[in-house]
Amino acid sequence: MAGHRFHLDVVPTLPENISRLADLADNLWFSWHRPTRQLFLMLDRALWWRVGRNPRLFLRHVDQSILTRAADDRTFLSAYRSVLAEFDAYQEAAPNGQPKSPLAKDDLIAYFCAEFGFHDSVPIYSGGLGILAGDHCKTASDLALPFIAVGLLYRQGYFTQRIDGHGQQIAEYHTVLSHEIPVFPVTDAAGHDVVVPCPVQTRTVQVKLWKAQVGRVQVILLDTDIEANEEQDRAITRVLYGGDQTTRIRQEIILGIGGVRALRALGMTPTIWHINEGHAAFLLLERMRERIADGLTFDTAIEAVAASAVFTTHTPVSAGHDVFDAGLVTEHLQRLIDDLGVDDTRVLALGNATGEHPRFNMTRLAAALARGVNGVSRLHGTVSSDILADAWPEVPPAENPVGFVTNGVHVPTFLRSEWSGLLAEHLGPSWAYQLMDRDISDSIMAIPAGRFWYVRQQIKSDTLRVLRERLEAQYLHNRYSGAHIKRMLRNIDPDAPDVLLVGFARRFAAYKRATLLFTDLDWLRAIVGDERRPVVFVFAGKAHPADEPGQRLMQEVHRVANMPEFLDKILLVEGYNMELGGLLTSGVDVWLNTPVYPLEASGTSGMKAAINGTINLSVLDGWWAEGYDGSNGWAIPPTTHAASDHERDHQDAQTLYELLQDEVIPLYYARDERLGYSPGWVERSKRSMASILPSFNSQRFLSDYLRYFYAPAGERGRAMAHDGYAAARHLAEWKTRVRTAWPGVRVNLIECPPAMIDCEGTLGMEVSVTLNGLAPEDVCVECVMQRGLGSEVAVPVGGHAENGRPLEGLMYLDGEAHHVAPLMPVGAPEHGEQRYRLSAELPWCGRLSLEIRARPTHPALAHPHELGLSRRLGDVPG
Repeated sequence: MAGHRFHLDVVPTLPENISRLADLADNLWFSWHRPTRQLFLMLDRALWWRVGRNPRLFLRHVDQSILTRAADDRTFLSAYRSVLAEFDAYQEAAPNGQPKSPLAKDDLIAYFCAEFGFHDSVPIYSGGLGILAGDHCKTASDLALPFIAVGLLYRQGYFTQRIDGHGQQIAEYHTVLSHEIPVFPVTDAAGHDVVVPCPVQTRTVQVKLWKAQVGRVQVILLDTDIEANEEQDRAITRVLYGGDQTTRIRQEIILGIGGVRALRALGMTPTIWHINEGHAAFLLLERMRERIADGLTFDTAIEAVAASAVFTTHTPVSAGHDVFDAGLVTEHLQRLIDDLGVDDTRVLALGNATGEHPRFNMTRLAAALARGVNGVSRLHGTVSSDILADAWPEVPPAENPVGFVTNGVHVPTFLRSEWSGLLAEHLGPSWAYQLMDRDISDSIMAIPAGRFWYVRQQIKSDTLRVLRERLEAQYLHNRYSGAHIKRMLRNIDPDAPDVLLVGFARRFAAYKRATLLFTDLDWLRAIVGDERRPVVFVFAGKAHPADEPGQRLMQEVHRVANMPEFLDKILLVEGYNMELGGLLTSGVDVWLNTPVYPLEASGTSGMKAAINGTINLSVLDGWWAEGYDGSNGWAIPPTTHAASDHERDHQDAQTLYELLQDEVIPLYYARDERLGYSPGWVERSKRSMASILPSFNSQRFLSDYLRYFYAPAGERGRAMAHDGYAAARHLAEWKTRVRTAWPGVRVNLIECPPAMIDCEGTLGMEVSVTLNGLAPEDVCVECVMQRGLGSEVAVPVGGHAENGRPLEGLMYLDGEAHHVAPLMPVGAPEHGEQRYRLSAELPWCGRLSLEIRARPTHPALAHPHELGLSRRLGDVPG
């Protein structure tokens, strides 16, 4: 009979001359600095992998004798001192080779996100959103930006995954112990833990603050699992995306409202507030509460808060946005609503919670209270404009304020060290500081093909080795026989990395279509059945535990993979995480991506693949719609007019099979016997890296945020706050006046345009506008010209008309060129009407369509269509 067992951790002591290993373990800089990780690997390779490459956990369990020997080992001490020198220089020095920041001297960016993916040892992320947020922080550190991030400390994080012998996903949750990960309590001057109060329903939840250091950047993590709270509140921050709607709204209250209060408790006054997805949008209401407590009105507080807010939406379908019953919102936020000084309906309207069964939309709340709104790719910006169209109801979606910044990836994290070495060898040691230099593309293409192929095969061999180890362990756990395992893995041979390897690894969600490859199994059998040209498809990914359709997709992959003819051709790997994702993106030959168009907001796994020389085979959706150039991969044109989902999938699968059969496989196996590789394949692999690396890195995307969103937000915020928020007060009053008058505004035709005009001529016409009490300077009248029938002559933005004259006012809406020309006021208003006259040069020959419209205008508006109001010629006032 077993007795009671006690567990005791015996913690070694770091020798004095290597004591700063603790500093290296405590800063997540190790997650993208390979020499730091190599130090721990040098001490005890087996333990390093057993602890999941977690340096804090490693230092708690490594044997004292190993540390003692290392302290006298010249080789180790040399590596240790070199890493410390880099670490200290990184912390202290300004970044090299970076453009001057457009931020003001006192700007501070506060970045809020529900998840952060820095490294697998800190399991507070679920997938792409969190990894992107981690890249955002790492890059802000690299650029030495004034930047603070806020998230939640999930004590059980996101689940780890097993897949049983039936293809069933098994989710396992493990408690995250704070002393085993690089997070530390935030303490005050007296050494006490900093705890802030956060209102939830009628209770006040106590929120403990933790901090993680990510290079130069600090991340504040909020935790309710402390003794001061009752059990229901302790559970709020335990599980990422766990629980029901009640748990979710409480998590979002802690993140948004508690996050603002945390920063205030730390004495921080951000000037730019970035909400990365709608989970943190309640922070905008909390900031309004602060301004109202200072004496501003509700409407003035909106302008004061919205001016400095940036909101990034990542979801390409309406159903994917967080929506709560209005009653649940008022039940949880009533105290905050009371502090806002208005009735519930005013607050609920910000989240579009109106009608008979009101539902509060967090995306709409963020869009209403942030003057900078963006999607995460060019195409997703267009999709988001459509989704949010009713926020600006009288404006065409293509012209509303939703912009875009296409995502990028943190190159030091995701580029394999073998490639870093090759690029340093051929581009020079400073190549990493010139990531956005377009000349880098030519330099990569100039790398000798044989050398490039050798590095690719080195990485692929390592990938096959790790895959084989993982799959053997997975199959043994599921009680497969040795003979069966040998058969399943006969193509996964690290000593023979000459099999075409195709990877598909991402979240198992219905729209990502993991099983599109299985649409026609007979055709697939023909593709993989040629033993002279073997092909292996490797699948990995998680489905949310509540996503039953996603889990069924995984089971379908398992079912097909176990059919005799596909037994060694299709493999499903368990334990999807950042490590496995990085292994596959860098180590397979082809990266497969088959989402339903246009439901891929951006996607970043294909970028990680491309910068490692892996070639993308993807639907032209998300980032790939911008990244594909015809020579750097393969594209599946989206089927947009199919009669049914079944027909759409059938057509997309047909294109996929044809590309595999006619182009991908033949090119890979078109090997020159003298060289041992396919020259055409290596050329495309080089082109993949050369074209994507300079354009889809996180330095570029953060530079875009700085230029187009952060700097303008900081400037707007200062303008609104000046002189006791006088500008915010004036703008709020002006908007109220305009909204009241606008239903009576009308555009009336006075003089028609001619039916025909010479291209050298000037277009003239005249209208009057019934102002309904507004001043002429409150209204902008413009003519929108769109080309109908004419020659297909491309006119670049900022280019010239066909007559050679400079062309201003040209813009592209839904891919079509439009030209906008202003009408100028003529004389003074008479009887409440103001005349406006058009005198415009024509941008094109051919048939043009013209539309005259009026919109409100004010110099303090962040976007011409900020109010969402427009009146066209012929519209009947509402």
